[in-house]
Amino acid sequence: MAHDTHGSSHAKALPSDLSAPAFVDGWRSRAIIVAAVAGVVAVILALLGQSQDHLGWEHFMRAWMLGLTFTMGWSVGGLALLMVQYCSGGKWGLLLRRPLEAAAKGLWVVFAYWAVSLLFIKHLYQWAMYTSVAATAEALKNGLISEAQAHCLDFKRPMLNPTTYFIVMLLCFAIWGLYTWRLRSLGLQRDRQSLDTTPYWIKKLENISGPGIVVYSLTMTAAVLYWVMSMDVTWFSSVYGLLFLVGEGYSVLALSIMTSISLSKAEPFRTVLRTTEQHDLGKFTFAFVMLNIYLAFGQFLIIWSGNLPEEINWYLDRIRGHWGIIITLDFIFHWVIPFSLLLSRDIKRDKKRMIRVCQWMIFAKAFDLFWLIEPNFKDAARNLHFSWGILEYIALPVAMASLWVAYYSHNLKARPLVQTNDPHVVEILEPEHVHA
Repeated sequence: MAHDTHGSSHAKALPSDLSAPAFVDGWRSRAIIVAAVAGVVAVILALLGQSQDHLGWEHFMRAWMLGLTFTMGWSVGGLALLMVQYCSGGKWGLLLRRPLEAAAKGLWVVFAYWAVSLLFIKHLYQWAMYTSVAATAEALKNGLISEAQAHCLDFKRPMLNPTTYFIVMLLCFAIWGLYTWRLRSLGLQRDRQSLDTTPYWIKKLENISGPGIVVYSLTMTAAVLYWVMSMDVTWFSSVYGLLFLVGEGYSVLALSIMTSISLSKAEPFRTVLRTTEQHDLGKFTFAFVMLNIYLAFGQFLIIWSGNLPEEINWYLDRIRGHWGIIITLDFIFHWVIPFSLLLSRDIKRDKKRMIRVCQWMIFAKAFDLFWLIEPNFKDAARNLHFSWGILEYIALPVAMASLWVAYYSHNLKARPLVQTNDPHVVEILEPEHVHA
């Protein structure tokens, strides 16, 4: 007869109420308060920065793009990881499916952020300011841009122009929205079916998600090329989109694991989140940490060893003028700390410490975006200096992320947290450490 050395060998049962616990409403309320306070602070910092060096509102707009890119990683990354789960299967889907679906639904908040960014694209992108050969020539003559920038502006104009940008981004959001709606619609239909229909739904969701991952890779690459990479028109990288692809997985996985562990304070996740599955999620996170640094360091090593003038300047802008401090901290924050912590089996199996690791990873991702965005601008390249305006990179992204989290918390309440007809439910309800 089977027996459990740590307790009863009887399988657990799901509670009758599978909805999100009441404290999720508290998450939403606190997020709204934080968003309001951080938003007010962001406006004050912009005014102080404007009086200090006339760059207060410029930093406000740059920080807006950080917040936009950061929250896009949660929503579009959540959609991508959801499709990966549908294709790969596994028990981790039972734990992360609802958080990932809630994150994907936050796409509408990201779309609103992007719509606002259209108001100030001329302040962020040279290609939006100089839209013709004549305008580029005049800017070069007046010393506003370099010869390399003028050449790249003219060469890349078929892609880097306001009209193409607007059309491409509308198309990207339409595709992301379509996949979000379709997967949610099918998920609702599947929830109403019996366990016997599971093979049909698995196949159907695989057939949609497989091509969807490829489409996501292309559309996400287009978005980050426009939003971040094109801030420096002279920069090009064949791995840039892939870096953001992995970075989005790094960030949204941390968010969804943190959500699942926090939900386990009450039913139904108290029942379904076993230590074994939490440990597996920790190992999954460790894989993203490793892949993230592998791609980032690989690009750096190849470009640095090549030492080509048209490539190396991008890194020099982010290393010289005290930016070396930031890249060193980025390496420590983004890789050394989570790598070292996730090596520990005990940390991966401890709820409080695992939450702290996930929180740190989210902070590290935002810090990395600061290092990617700010040196694109002439006043900041090779010139790291303090100003009131630069504190916008803290206040405004916090406000934008908090508003997104408020909507995310609302989405968590929309559906039962556990999909009862998932084939892994029976397995995950079994007691741990059972021996024959």
